[in-house]
Formats: sequence, C-alpha cells, structure tokens
Amino acid sequence: MKLFDNKVQETKYKVLREVAYQTWKGNDVFAEFNEIASNVIPKDEPPQTCCIYKDRAVVAERIRLALGGSRHNENIVQVIDIACDECPEAGYVVTDLCRGCLAHSCSQACKRDAITFDSHQHASIDKSKCVECGRCAKECPYGAIHNFQRPCERVCKVGAISMGPGGEAAIDGEKCIGCGACVYHCPFGATVDVSSIVNVIKEIKRAEDNCEKDKMIAIVAPSIASQFLYAALGQVITGIKKLGFSQVLEVAVGAEMVAYKEGLELKEKGFLTSSCCPAFVRYIETKHPKMKEHISHNLSPMAELAKHVKEKNPDSVVVFIGPCIAKKAEVRKEGVKDYVDYVLTFEELQALFDSRGILLKEQKLTEWNQASYYGRMFARTGGLSAAVEQTLKEQGADDFNYRPVACEGIDQCKTALLKASKGVLDGNFIEGMACIGGCVGGCGNPARYEEAPKEMDKRIEDPEDTTIMENLRKTINIF
Repeated sequence: MKLFDNKVQETKYKVLREVAYQTWKGNDVFAEFNEIASNVIPKDEPPQTCCIYKDRAVVAERIRLALGGSRHNENIVQVIDIACDECPEAGYVVTDLCRGCLAHSCSQACKRDAITFDSHQHASIDKSKCVECGRCAKECPYGAIHNFQRPCERVCKVGAISMGPGGEAAIDGEKCIGCGACVYHCPFGATVDVSSIVNVIKEIKRAEDNCEKDKMIAIVAPSIASQFLYAALGQVITGIKKLGFSQVLEVAVGAEMVAYKEGLELKEKGFLTSSCCPAFVRYIETKHPKMKEHISHNLSPMAELAKHVKEKNPDSVVVFIGPCIAKKAEVRKEGVKDYVDYVLTFEELQALFDSRGILLKEQKLTEWNQASYYGRMFARTGGLSAAVEQTLKEQGADDFNYRPVACEGIDQCKTALLKASKGVLDGNFIEGMACIGGCVGGCGNPARYEEAPKEMDKRIEDPEDTTIMENLRKTINIF
C-alpha cells in the first residue's frame, strides 16, 4: 500500500518529520539544519535538482514553511521561489510544428503585431506585445501554436496564480480559495501550505509538563477512514492518543449537527448552498458574490463540534486533523478562530507518528464509533446531501420537495452556481465540494486512492441502527 503519491509529497513529509523530531527533543530547528538537510537530502544520492546545494537550500525554505511561513505573507499557500524555476514561460508559444507556410495566417490574426518570422519563415511570438488572446493558435493550419500553462496555473480554477517578476509563480491572496490544488500538482513542490506542526508539538509538551494532558483534544475528519490503510482505523486512533491527546473526537458528529440545522434552514429559505467546505464558501464569496446570501449560516462540521467542545471546556486546545488545506484559512476567520486552535493535515499527522516512533500496526485497537453512518459519509461527494435528506425525514418534512445538487470540484460548483444565479438550476440545495470525490480527495492527504469511497465503506463499522437525532442525543453529552 503506497504511503505517498509522488516524490514531492515524500520530500515534504521528510522535512515535516525531521522538524517534528527536533521539536520533540526541544532543539532549535534551524540550529539543527545540517542534520535535517542530510536526512532529507543524503549526500550519497543523486541530487533532485542541479546540485545538492540547491536541494538543501530548498529544504531550508521548506523548514521555514513548516515553522509557519513568512511573517510578511498571510497566504496559507506560499511559493518557494528557488524551487519554482524549472517551468518555461507560460502562454502561447510557437512549437517545432511550424512549417514556415506562405499564408502566415497566424500573423494576419494577431491584432498586436506580436508575430514575426525568421529567414526560414518560421514564426515566433514577441511576449512583450502578446496579450494571450489565442487568435493565432486558432488560425494556424498546422496547430503549431500551443498555449502552455504551468501545472499550478492549469489546476487553479480561480485564476489566483500568475507569473511573478522573477519568473516564479505568484499567488493572489484575494483570489485564492485555499483549495491546495496547486500544492498537490506542482511537480517541483514549489507551492507549499504553511504548517502548525511545531506549535501543536509545543502545546502537547506544555500540557505534559504541566500535567494538563486533558486539555489536548483532537477532532478528526471522517475521511481518515480513506487514509493510513496499512493499519486498522482503531490503531490510527490509538496512535493519535499516544501523540498526547486525551480525547479523539469524530467530526462526523459535528456533521450530524450541521445536517440537522441545514435541514431546518433549507425548509425556511427554500434554497441553500452548503457551508461545510471552506474553499467552496470562499469561491462563492470571491467569484459569485450575488450568491453569498444563499450560503448556509451554519458553521462547518469542524467548527460546530469545536464550538461545543470549547463551550464545555474553555481551556482546551482543539486541534483539527483532516485532509483539507483550506481549513488552515478557515480557522483564521471570525466566528471560527475562537473554537479551533490549530489545523493539521493527514500528511502532517503521518510525520508526527514517525517523528515519535509510533508504529500504527503495533497499536491496540481503540473503539471509535461515536457518529452515525450519515455523519461519516460527509467525507465523500453526496454524503452531505444524503444526511440533509435524512434530517428532513426526521423533522417530518415529507411534503418538502428536496432536490439536492451534489458538486465535486470547482468546475461543477461553477456550473451549478451559474445556473442557480440565472434561476435555471433544477435543485434547491447545492452541496459544494472543491475537491474531486469530496474530502476523500483532499489535497492534504498523503495519497489519493481511486477506491477511497469503497475503502471507507470497508473500514467504517456500521453503528447501531439509529437516526441522526437519536445518535446526537446519545453522544453529544460525551463531548
């Protein structure tokens, strides 16, 4: 069973692991740079880039991001500029397919006189004049003009990435929705999400030193059932406790709370878009502001559960663990930051396990059966819609014409929102998930599996046959 999808993720994990290891020991991370760098980039292995010196310079930048990133950059995704220099200039370029034809259709189509020809009549594009309109590419009879996009630009569905003054990628924080697609798809690992792994370790150590371990509470996303497949789910939960958490709670219970409230809100308003995915919410706010009034007023499952925990235990330190990079931005928002202290991805969780020598396969099983099936299925596309449907039944709203539209990926979300804004959407509830497949496809996962939804079904024990409200009445006081 693979642990990581590619070498970029493996390198990212190694840095996080080494930083965590030094933090557990109480060492200054940068003082131990040479040891960290030699463990991540051994000198007797072929360099990843041009030379080992550049490799280790990139490691230094990764360490900085593991420590929280630049103080002058508030983005949760930041660019390592020295790692971002391998992509050729983006935009329309003339390829070797150019035949130097007599027609010069490309030049005729260009309104900016950006196309010139050499002595062999082969075309070239003057980038100082080109406005990337694409007319030349459409007119070329040989298809010799290609629109090259960097991987990060191509996967960014909101146009938040452009070329910086030095040729490196630049992220517009006003446009970025924090989905993490650029982090996952950059083949050089130049786009990286900032981490709170050091802060979390320090909180755990402080709680242990002060005999206040009960303060540390982990709330874990239901999509954990799609990760760490080399061990049983109960062993993973035991591993989290061994890190120093007194309780490990299912965010799926928070999902049940949200589903029930959204059912009530939907009946009242008649049309609603979900509020569970922070990247989807941010997408509406930035790209479809006229639809903002339709966003559910409920918190996300993470924030809903954390709020309940903080109300009962105000001094607790609540750490969300999940697959979502956008959650790192959500916890900075008003109305959320008072409830969730830190966010860790499953990538970072794997690094924590290994930095403390916790072998999941050797752990005892912890029973972890707090939520209902409906709450757990929030992790995949359609799960939220099904849970809302269930709550409508429990609320006696059989006469309500519930017509959900489940969207996975920003492209589907865009289509649904555009139709809704024009009044032609055949639906009254939009479930929006920025990641393909839902949270099981999150960009904070160590690995993505095509069979992730099926793996979830295999690993999640069927809870008692109860309704959502029955389960909430049974479990909520435990938290």
